[in-house]
Amino acid sequence: MTAPLATPPVPAERDGGSYDVVIIGAGFSGIGAAHRIAERNPGVRYVVLERRDRIGGTWDLFRYPGVRSDSSIFSLSWPWEPWTRKEGVADGDHIREYMEDTAHKRGIFENIHFRTHVDSADWDSATDTWTVHATENGAPTVFRSRFVFFGSGYYNYDAGYTPEFPGLETFQGTRVHPQFWPEDLDYTGKKVIVIGSGATAVSLIPALAQKASKVTMLQRSPTYLLAGSRVNPLIELVRKLTPRKISHAFARYFAVAFETIVWFLARTAPDLARKLIRAQNAKELPAGYAVDVHFKPHYNVWDQRLCLVADGDLFEAIKSGRAEVVTDHIDHFDQTGITLKSGQHLDADIIVTATGLQLHALGGVRISLDGNEIKPQERFSYKAHMLEDVPNLIWCIGYTNASWTLRADMTARSAAKLIAHMRSRGYTHAFPHLGGEPIAEKPAWDIQASYVLRNLHALPKSGLKRPWVVRQNYLADAFDHHFVDKIDEDMTFGRVANPARVAG
Repeated sequence: MTAPLATPPVPAERDGGSYDVVIIGAGFSGIGAAHRIAERNPGVRYVVLERRDRIGGTWDLFRYPGVRSDSSIFSLSWPWEPWTRKEGVADGDHIREYMEDTAHKRGIFENIHFRTHVDSADWDSATDTWTVHATENGAPTVFRSRFVFFGSGYYNYDAGYTPEFPGLETFQGTRVHPQFWPEDLDYTGKKVIVIGSGATAVSLIPALAQKASKVTMLQRSPTYLLAGSRVNPLIELVRKLTPRKISHAFARYFAVAFETIVWFLARTAPDLARKLIRAQNAKELPAGYAVDVHFKPHYNVWDQRLCLVADGDLFEAIKSGRAEVVTDHIDHFDQTGITLKSGQHLDADIIVTATGLQLHALGGVRISLDGNEIKPQERFSYKAHMLEDVPNLIWCIGYTNASWTLRADMTARSAAKLIAHMRSRGYTHAFPHLGGEPIAEKPAWDIQASYVLRNLHALPKSGLKRPWVVRQNYLADAFDHHFVDKIDEDMTFGRVANPARVAG
């Protein structure tokens, strides 16, 4: 008789502590939430759970050469912590340094648990508490809180997107996705192909071209590119003449105004926007360059995200001959490179698949209410930061047409306001409720980018009218936030008879 196999013991969860708020993610969203919540609610106990070794989120994950902000750092930085460097387009390492310095300065750093991967969060309506299950430094750990704030972004950190290219595995050179750039990758004197023409490729190619023998941007179709200066002379003048707090506010509003004008022009006068961008591209490129082949997209401006070319560096790399653009479709990979549908063969030592991200709701964390799992994608989003019938949960999602932090800061302030309102009235739970009437819906992101179109329903749903609509309009949202918003609109508040004390 064979003895049954022994079941390995399940390690007991360590007690990570009880808090008022558990914040997931130590990027722009999470650090901003920690500051705003503590600022409005003195004495609140919070913890930030960060799966990586350092602060930064996106700006720690992406370490490829040339990584930089693809919108103005003055609108990407926090309004409450001035950006002190002169560059308006900032390099990734400087952005991460700014974030870490701010976390130390504001007393947030000591509340961060690094190497802590959140697996699930379960709401208990008997005590009105969240139980967050995580793995901290390899050990199962449980955290309890009244509120959970998801600052974990919108894409899968563990897997980028690479299409199933025929023959991909036969390529004998080095293949890399920008999301997982090897720190020891030496591209000096190498022939490099970058597949893609989005923001990653546009910032990566000029950096590679400084050392590589040749860099080729291989694209199926063009992207709208707009050249802009890293340093704005007007903003620099104002910064020299006014105190830092005033100049930072000016730079922020200037950046917001410029980005809004470009977006408004693109949506209301697409033909004019297209002509202006084409004229700038033609001026930046060599005389006689095939602009309409390589830089004339088939869609309107801002149907997909407009890419910024800092100081025109990509155009400079093309003019110098260090970089080239090829617009074609891939037929197959082989041992030495890529054969295109046209029959042309591109030789390569290194191939970079800058082919996009994979959308991911709430960091892929399993959410359950009283033991019953829910799917965030099946719930409507309320004011772009709460989920239908889910208590005490805040999720942060940025804009597709403006800096992430614009909405992230609005979300953090809304969370802080809600917590203060509930604490002052003794409420222990709050959730938005639609009622019995069905509402029309649309995807939360209506941009036509490939990473969105591949998975339209990866994020929570959006209605068509406030407070259930997810808009891509910062000015409308800001007006709503300051002058229209009512904290009890479509909200249900309550308290349990004997609420558990979740923060000691």
